[in-house]
Amino acid sequence: MTPAARAAVAEGMAMWANPSSPHAEGRAARAAIERARAGIAASYGWTGETILTSGASESLAIALGRSIVARRVVSAVEHDASFRAAPDATTMGVGQDGLVDLAVLERSSQGAIVAVQWANSETGVRQPIARIAEVVHAAGGLLLVDAAQMPAGCDDNVMAHADFVAVSAHKRGGPPGIGALLVRDLATLAPSGGQERGYRSGTENLPAALGYAAALAQPEDIDAMTRLRVRLDDSIVRSGGVVVAAEQARHPAIGSYRLPGVAATTQLIRLDMAGFAVSAGSACSSGSMKPSHVLAAMGWSEAASREVIRVSFGRTTTERDVEAFIVAWRTMARAVRTFAA
Repeated sequence: MTPAARAAVAEGMAMWANPSSPHAEGRAARAAIERARAGIAASYGWTGETILTSGASESLAIALGRSIVARRVVSAVEHDASFRAAPDATTMGVGQDGLVDLAVLERSSQGAIVAVQWANSETGVRQPIARIAEVVHAAGGLLLVDAAQMPAGCDDNVMAHADFVAVSAHKRGGPPGIGALLVRDLATLAPSGGQERGYRSGTENLPAALGYAAALAQPEDIDAMTRLRVRLDDSIVRSGGVVVAAEQARHPAIGSYRLPGVAATTQLIRLDMAGFAVSAGSACSSGSMKPSHVLAAMGWSEAASREVIRVSFGRTTTERDVEAFIVAWRTMARAVRTFAA
């Protein structure tokens, strides 16, 4: 969490009252949460409705579960949360590049809500949102974009073309347990009663909402993150590694790398001992030891996918951090070659 987000959460706790209560303290809390809501929407450049949730997983569940459509379609490389939210959805394949197959999309999206990540949480591959939206809307469907990984101000046409957008605070330096579902038109979503204008039950999380807005108010240095990832990509390749989807447009702060001959679990242990926190697959499933469904959908063998780790950068990651990681990664690579010899 950013210092500003932590301070805002503390402020929210100090002034806590139920924002739905009619008394003076409740009205003050309501005013504060509405300012936070407006700030969150403005940071993303969103002009539609903003429903505060517990995070992107709940936002996806609301959109997939309550959108007023006949069918659900989920791309094969979506986060596990989308599959859990729509277990009966049609799965839409991708190419070896990780991109949605537009021909399949055209056949699949008739009258459906289609869930697509802005950038894949494992590989960082970014989808052509404007083109996908064009196909989905031409078929009378709705587009749900999982933008949990998307920095504010880096939307690639998401805000202009999506019908629903799922976002999350903890990816952006805000507190855990808060996110939002951005909705173009509430008429496309069935209400459930309760708070959030009747679209999400539960007492509003004022401290977390203030923290989320505060984090978004401090822009992330996307250009700096991109330079760091490009530097790491180059070093991995020079050291005999493989960059997943190297030729595709990717998230500025997510890289997916294979070290042939070394299991991802071994890499995680070695890197953790060296002081680096990385994962195999998305953080939500990296402890399951299952091979990545994302890499499988892209045509990777199970053996190869079990040698891939995910590396991401945050606001505090420095060039020195990346250089130290490169040294640790090269040390692993040399150790494997020495053992093999």
